[in-house]
Amino acid sequence: MKKAIAGILVLAGLALAAILANQAVERDLEYRRLIVQGDEALNQGETFVAIEAFSGAIALKRGSMLAYLKRGEAHRRRGDTPETLAAALRDLRMAAELDSGATRALEALGDVNFKLRRYANAAENYEAYLRLDDHSATVFYKLALAARGDGRLSRAISALQQSVKLNGSFAEAHYVLGLCLKEREQFKDAQSAFEEAIRLSPAMIPAREELVDLHRAQKQTRAEIEQLEALAALDAGKPDRLIAVGLAYLDAGNHDFAVTTLGRAAERSREQPAEQPGVYAALGRVWLQAAEDRGDPTDARKALEALERVATQPSASSEILGMYGRALALAGELSRAEAALRQASQRFPLDPDVLPPLATVAQRQGHLEEARQALIQYAALVDDDRDEAAHAELIGDLSVQMNDPATAVVWYKKSDVLSPADATGLARLADAQLKSGRTQDAQATAARALAKDPTDLSARAVSRRIQSSLSPAQTR
Repeated sequence: MKKAIAGILVLAGLALAAILANQAVERDLEYRRLIVQGDEALNQGETFVAIEAFSGAIALKRGSMLAYLKRGEAHRRRGDTPETLAAALRDLRMAAELDSGATRALEALGDVNFKLRRYANAAENYEAYLRLDDHSATVFYKLALAARGDGRLSRAISALQQSVKLNGSFAEAHYVLGLCLKEREQFKDAQSAFEEAIRLSPAMIPAREELVDLHRAQKQTRAEIEQLEALAALDAGKPDRLIAVGLAYLDAGNHDFAVTTLGRAAERSREQPAEQPGVYAALGRVWLQAAEDRGDPTDARKALEALERVATQPSASSEILGMYGRALALAGELSRAEAALRQASQRFPLDPDVLPPLATVAQRQGHLEEARQALIQYAALVDDDRDEAAHAELIGDLSVQMNDPATAVVWYKKSDVLSPADATGLARLADAQLKSGRTQDAQATAARALAKDPTDLSARAVSRRIQSSLSPAQTR
């Protein structure tokens, strides 16, 4: 009897094992079917269906790294919203925890952290990948992007150098290497990196744009124009590319090439009316500079014709109104010039370069306070004024004409500090000091003037006036 019962139990155990084995096979088949279904849905862009399929696979196999990885990638494919990226991050973390050697999970985890701008975390993910496999140029490149985002330029440069070592034809890596070197102010090395990127990918517009900036900063005008011409050819539909070429020729002093190039830009802009104001503003700039350099009325008339097309528009910038005012002044229309320059000085954002011409025209019109205020405002806005001493002296002169000797003293002294005045300049300062009641200061300044040039008539005259203003006690 006992043997019979034991036999029955053995048979029952075998049957149960067979049932469990069969269920395991069925679960495994269903798991595989769901993975395949999810992959197919993902290939067709049906991310929600894919997520449901991979979720079913996870329910069948809680320890499946693959299912978590695929669901994380499906969440990431749904979009870059905080919710979808957070869901992707959870699944990819689980995948990495389930298999610490899964490089694909680590890379995907880094990609999601990068999109979330968690650059330090992304760099850690990519570095973990590279500790397992250091032969991926792409992952070194991604590590560089994350390190750069985290402000670690040295780490980024090192990673990019490794990336291009593994794949010398990786144009994007050369380009980003150039960006990092440029940020480090290693301009020569940055230029080499951008040039290599362009050699590998001649149509890479961003690399050419960076080279333009480098050439301009180093005053390499010919090289700058070559890159601008290449950009104009690559981006033929944009007139502003040719405008940039034309203005570069202008900066190089080649007026004829500038006009010819901007003529080509005007041809392009006929099909793009929105681009025409930029073309006419550039043409106006070219003809205005020619008129100011050569004094030819024909150049001034052409500048005026071009600038009138844009300066009369409500959206005209401070810079354009300023050029228009200068052109009007050259044409002898001082009242209109002053009005245009005044409008330019009140337009935001203000181009400070409109203020000195406004001062000049206002002074010619007899509006001394407006001229003085324009120069004072310019001095407050501009740190690198090459004519700062001359402007300070002019403010002093205007103040004297306005019977404001105290203000004149301040600006004459500033001019003297910036560029030591000659005997005549010191005489003006002494005269202003005398008129403002600062007799002792005037006496000392007049002595300096005479020491510089005892024959200077202005210094001798102001010295006599000072002496005659002194009381007998003061002259002893």
